[in-house]
Amino acid sequence: MARNAEVIRQWQTLRDLESQRHGLTVDELASAREVTPRTIRRDLVALDEAGFPVYSEPTDTGTRWKLNGAPFKPLTDAGFSLSELCALYFSRTLLECLAGTPFHDDLGRAFDKFSRFLTPRMRAFLDRLPGVLAAKPEAVKRHDAKRSRETVARLIEATLKQRRATMRYYSASSRRTRDYEVEPYRVVYAHGGLYLIAYVPAYGETRTFAVERIERLGLLDETFDPPADPSAAVFPHSLGVNQGDPERIEIDFDARIAPYVVERRWHPSQKVQTRPDGSVRLTLRVCDDPALRTWILGFGPLARVVAPARLAEAILEDLDEARANYAPRMNFDLEAPASLDFRLQPSLPLKFAKEMDR
Repeated sequence: MARNAEVIRQWQTLRDLESQRHGLTVDELASAREVTPRTIRRDLVALDEAGFPVYSEPTDTGTRWKLNGAPFKPLTDAGFSLSELCALYFSRTLLECLAGTPFHDDLGRAFDKFSRFLTPRMRAFLDRLPGVLAAKPEAVKRHDAKRSRETVARLIEATLKQRRATMRYYSASSRRTRDYEVEPYRVVYAHGGLYLIAYVPAYGETRTFAVERIERLGLLDETFDPPADPSAAVFPHSLGVNQGDPERIEIDFDARIAPYVVERRWHPSQKVQTRPDGSVRLTLRVCDDPALRTWILGFGPLARVVAPARLAEAILEDLDEARANYAPRMNFDLEAPASLDFRLQPSLPLKFAKEMDR
C-alpha cells in the first residue's frame, strides 16, 4: 500500500510541476501533497532517476523546481502535454477490456507510437501505475479477427457515406440465417461485443445485429437519409443491447442487498425509495427484455418484482424452471427453506455475497 501511495504522489507532483510555469518550491509541493519536505525531495530524486526532466532553479524567493518541456517539443507542438502523454500510455491497461475486438491491434500500435516519446526509465516508472489502478476485462465475444476487421471497416464506410448494405446474418434466437437489406446507422461496442444498429426497410423498424454473426456484407450504391438524431444515446431504454419501448418497472430489494443496489446507477431513469427496515424499492423506466430479466434473476431471493405483474409472472416461471433443473439431481428436502446469512456463507453462489463484506 505504501508503494502505491508513493507512485501516485510522485505522479501528482509531476503534474503539479508541469502546470506551474514558474515552478514550485519544495515546501509548496509538500503542502500540496500533505507530506514532509524530505519526502518531496526523495520524490524529486525518484522522478529525475526515472528520466523525467525535472530541475531546480535559484530565484529571489528561493529554489524552485520546474519541468523542462524541451525534450517533448514535438508533442507540445501537436498539443500534447507530458502528463497527457503519460496518461495515455498508462490508460492502455484500462483499454485492455477491448481485447478480442477488431480495434485491439490498432490500439496497440497507437500506444506503441505514443510510447516512443518516453524513455525506457519513464516507461518503467509508468508501468508501476497499473498496480494502483487497473481494469478487469469483461467477457468478450469470440470472433474471426480477420473477418471482423473487414466487416467493421465496411460498416463504418456504409455509416459515414450513408450507403445501404446487403447482409447475410445468423440469428441466435431463431437459429436461422437470413438475408437483409439494411441502412447502417451506428456500430456500437457494448457488453464485450460489437453491434450494428440499422434500419430494416422490409420490416419498417430499427434492429440490432451482433457483428460477429454477420456472415457476409456488401455495400450498395444506393444511399439513405440518416435518422434525425444519429448522435442519440444507444440502447437508451435497455440494461443490455436491446431496443424497445420503456415501461415502469418496480422491484423490491432485501435490506441485505440494499446498500449494493443504492450505491450504483443502473439506469438514468432510476428512483430509489428507502424503507425503515432497510429494504429499498427501485423504480426504472426501461424495456422488458432478456437483459432486464437476467439482471433481476442475478439477485436470487433478494429481489422481488412488484410491477408489472406480467414481468413478475415471467420471473417466477424462470425460477420454477431453474428449480426443476436441480430438483431431480439433488438429494435434499426442497420444502425446508434454507437460512440466508452472508456472514456464515461467504461462498454463497450469488455474485453479490462478497460485496456485502466490503
